[in-house]
Parts: sequence; structure tokens; C-alpha cells
Amino acid sequence: MTEKVERKVNLKDVARDADVSLSTASHALNGTAPLTIEVRERVLDSAKRLGYLDRRRKKATIATLRVLLLAIPDDAAPESDLNLVSWTILNGLRRECERRGIRIVPFVSTGRRIDGAQVRQIALSERADGIVVLNDDQPELIRSLASPDMPVVIVNGEDPAMLVDTVTPENRFGARLGIEHLLALGHRRILHLTWKGRTTIQRRYDGFTDAYFAAQLPVPDDMIVEAEGYEPRHGEAAINTLLDRDPTMKGATAVFCAADNLALGCLKALADRDIRVPGAISVLGFDDIVPGEFSRPPLSTISVPTDRLGAAALALIEQRLIANDPQRPAHRLELGCHLVLRGSIAPPR
Repeated sequence: MTEKVERKVNLKDVARDADVSLSTASHALNGTAPLTIEVRERVLDSAKRLGYLDRRRKKATIATLRVLLLAIPDDAAPESDLNLVSWTILNGLRRECERRGIRIVPFVSTGRRIDGAQVRQIALSERADGIVVLNDDQPELIRSLASPDMPVVIVNGEDPAMLVDTVTPENRFGARLGIEHLLALGHRRILHLTWKGRTTIQRRYDGFTDAYFAAQLPVPDDMIVEAEGYEPRHGEAAINTLLDRDPTMKGATAVFCAADNLALGCLKALADRDIRVPGAISVLGFDDIVPGEFSRPPLSTISVPTDRLGAAALALIEQRLIANDPQRPAHRLELGCHLVLRGSIAPPR
């Protein structure tokens, strides 16, 4: 007697079971069109119940992310001119989730540090498929969240222990690109205005020194100026303090600021002292936030693909869900930056 071969479930079966069209079922499983969360979840539930989901997962051809827990520190939550980088990242992530029909469960910390235990508890209660953490890469948080059963991605942060996936701009090479341009113009005494920020800001200092090493020039260690924070008022205060102590600004012909916010404060301090930019000194920022386009003069800067970081984080989570491999090593993804030249840079005189 011939053994009956069981027919494999196909996409038409899934569409019929979910009561949607074939194209809608395809879009829901591949994340290729904006659908309501209800429709996408209905299709995925049918695909899972019929066994179609497991088969496609093994072939790595299906997007399985439906619910995302988004954890952000409280200083990144309110929209303001001071956190335009964070808001651009968040808006890019929100748009991508809307396009793919992914539901976001937001969690805002009560302080600048995110409570990992609380995040994990909410993620489990909301049946989240993955966790995205913005701007917080403290080791304690990462250790509390790292787990093979819940993908975690740190956005705009680093994990030296490589316990979880991370997505960040290429801060080091971006800074090097900017300093190499200044060196090519003839600048040698370049002031680096920075602050005691997270690891990502340290990488911008690393790029500053890399450019000097690559040019076989001595690194001007005496040209580092630390502001109290990243806000424009902090940059303005740091430059004013330096000018009060040394009107030559240590002989600088250019200032490289670790963030556009600092650069905007720097421009104000210089303008108040009638120090012409770029006639007397050049100023370079980092981030490419909108106010820099309208400063006087318009700010030259390193442009960061902040609106692409969210989509990259989602891709990492989906890859980990598809792989379903507890031994999969942590991935570190860095997105390239580029130099934007406006009116604040010129050769030294």
C-alpha cells in the first residue's frame, strides 16, 4: 500500500486561514508594506498554527518581529532642541515600525539610567519579541538584559563585553574624516572641545588622534578642552573660560567640537568676542542637526545617519529571531558618516 504524502502548507493556506488576500499575507510575512498591527498579527498567528512559520524560519525568509519594547532614558524623551539626535533616531525607528506593522511598547526611565530588571519584566508581560535600548550602555544594564531568549540591541551605544548587539554611527572614522580635512587645509593646532560623555563620545576623540597619527604628526594633547556637558551653553562657557585665560586659544586655528550643540555654543562665544569664523578660526561640529544649517556662519559638520539607526536595529533583532541560535555571537554594526562642508571652515591664515 502506498503511503500518503502529507501536502506542505503554502502561502495560500495561510492567507485563507487568516481571511486576507495572498498579497496581504505575503506583505505581512515579509514586512514589505504598511499593514495594521491587527492584520499582521492575524497572518503570523495563522502561519504559526499551520506550521508555515517554522518552515520559513528555517529558510531564513520571514520577518518575525511583531512587538518591540523600546527603553529610553528620561532625558531623551521630551522633544527639544537639545536632544535632536535622539529624536531623529526615535522618529526613524517609529516610521520603520509603522511600515512593518510592529507594535512599540515604550518605556521611559525615571532617571538617566534605565532599570534592566524593570525593562525585562515589561517585555515579558507584553510578550515582546525584542528590546531596543537608546543611549544607555551601562555594563550593569547590559548584563541584566543579555539573554539568549530575548534579542536586545543597544542603539547609539557600545558593549565592549559583546554580550548584546549594538548599532552606532561610525564615530571614530567620522571624526578622523573631519580632522583629516582640516589637516589637509593646513591646520595643525586644532582644539578639540568635548565633554565626559559615554563611550561614543570617546570614540570621537580617538578619531581626532587617529588623524594625526595617520598624517605622521604629533598629537596636540594640550589642545583638549572639556565642557561640563553637551549643551550649547556648556560649549559657550568652555570657550569663554579659555578666552579669558588665553586670548590666543592656545594658538588654535580650528576647533573640532564633539557635538553640534557644543559647536553652536562655540560660535556664539566667538561672535560675542568679534572673532570671525572662519576668517580667524574654523569650527567643525559632529551630528549634523538642523540648527547648524542656520547658524552664522552655517556649521560644517560630520553628518550622522541617525534616521537609519532604528531600521538597522530592527534588522539585527529579526536576524537573531530567524537564526534561533543561542550561540550566535553579538554583532556590532556601525553606520558610515560623511563630511558636510558649509561656511565655518577655511584654510588657516
